[in-house]
Amino acid sequence: MIDFKPLLLATSLALSAVTAQAQDFRLGLITPPPHIWTQAANDFATALNEKSGGEHRVSVFPAQQLGNEAQMVQQLQTGALDMAFLTIAEISNRVPDFGALYAPYLVDDIDQAAALLRSDAAVGLLDQLPAGAGLVGIGYGMAGMRQVLSRETVASPADLKGKKLRITPFEPIRDFYAALGSAPTPLPLPAVYDALANGQVDAIDMDFDSILILKFYERADNLMISNHMMFPMVGVVSGRLWRSLGEDDRNLIRSSMKVQLDSVIARFQAQEKDQEAQLRGLDITITESDRSTFSEAIGVWEQTWSAKAPALESLRKAAADIKGS
Repeated sequence: MIDFKPLLLATSLALSAVTAQAQDFRLGLITPPPHIWTQAANDFATALNEKSGGEHRVSVFPAQQLGNEAQMVQQLQTGALDMAFLTIAEISNRVPDFGALYAPYLVDDIDQAAALLRSDAAVGLLDQLPAGAGLVGIGYGMAGMRQVLSRETVASPADLKGKKLRITPFEPIRDFYAALGSAPTPLPLPAVYDALANGQVDAIDMDFDSILILKFYERADNLMISNHMMFPMVGVVSGRLWRSLGEDDRNLIRSSMKVQLDSVIARFQAQEKDQEAQLRGLDITITESDRSTFSEAIGVWEQTWSAKAPALESLRKAAADIKGS
């Protein structure tokens, strides 16, 4: 008589192993559902589920449902959150070298920004994340170049002096606007529309995409096109989670997320000029500014951050090489 017990036990163990590998992941980010970052996060969730044969699922929590970025980083560090798409803003608060990516006029336009984020100098910064923040950096995304939208006309950066200006809460951009004499005012993205409407802030630091899709121009109809700063994003995985994963799962997550991060960069590149044209077609007042009008603030910023972020030198060299190519 055949003893089926060993066969049944082996089958049971095999099924248990498969079940143990299947996981439900949580991914947090600050952007609202219509934003390109959130769309990319949802596309990543779909791709990972399909490529894993349904074993892995990702629940996406947009619009700060899990807290602000500082809170999400803490959750990533403890393992309460598995993944996130984070502005480099919060990362730079913990690993200062990343602040160099916000150097004023490090690049001139969005195409140069995209090339710099793919350079060895920028990618090499990701190696600091495990020790510096307890995170594993998968790659970069981005938003559009930064502009200034205001309730009152701003003919030049000098007109921002004394104005309450909404920023993403991090040191490099705070220091830049403080050097201009304005009052940098951190606010979460979902609160910006009402803050403009009720006068809580006078102006905002923002990209074309968010100005359009979130209709900030309805509450502030003066746009200074300056392209003064790039705005990178990084896709990260909790270091605690990463250590628990096998190499196959790591590769699957890395490759699936990297595709979506690259798509974010490509989409912003593709739409930047069209969105600028759309804004120029609205009934709003548009002025333009460039590096020369920000020269004093740039000097103050450089003095502070060249010491804080040694990576600034290598990034400036990489950016210069891109501009010269």
